[in-house]
Amino acid sequence: MSETRLVLIRHGETDWNVEGRYQGQADPPLNERGREQARQLVEAVRPLGLEVVYSSPLLRAWETACILARELNLPLYPEPRLKEIHQGEWQGMLVTEIRRRYPQLFARWEEEPWSVRVPGGETLEEVQRRVFQAVDDILARHPGQTVAIVSHRLPLALLKIRYQGLDPNQVRKIPIPNTAWEVIVVKE
Repeated sequence: MSETRLVLIRHGETDWNVEGRYQGQADPPLNERGREQARQLVEAVRPLGLEVVYSSPLLRAWETACILARELNLPLYPEPRLKEIHQGEWQGMLVTEIRRRYPQLFARWEEEPWSVRVPGGETLEEVQRRVFQAVDDILARHPGQTVAIVSHRLPLALLKIRYQGLDPNQVRKIPIPNTAWEVIVVKE
């Protein structure tokens, strides 16, 4: 039985994080604070012995991963299935605007997120399926290694639910701040 260590990492801060704007698969870059967070992340995870980095190709995650991979001299691979949930019509909107324009749907998103598909977007089940497939493929390629997964809040929350047995209905409430990281040991 091998033990693979996944180091789950959320991207650094963007201006949209600060503004309270839904990013989804829109592609804002890191802001200066986000780049500084990524540089600090390097020192925090250096002792873990990372061997490879996989990242969502969305700019905020990719920039975070590039800083990590460059500073630690690690191979870096884009993995599109690690992207954030597609938020459809909500992408780029402020939370206050979404609440005002879609009051009932947003209330369901807060309380029953598994039952919601934002117009033009993905469901949590669709995100879960693609993220789990990506991680299963990564695990198959790197048994017994320490692998960084740089992604977004909802994909990381889904992985925490999978590996830590958390309540799936709490997916929207699991706190994962920018550049937060956590080691998950997967035994196979």
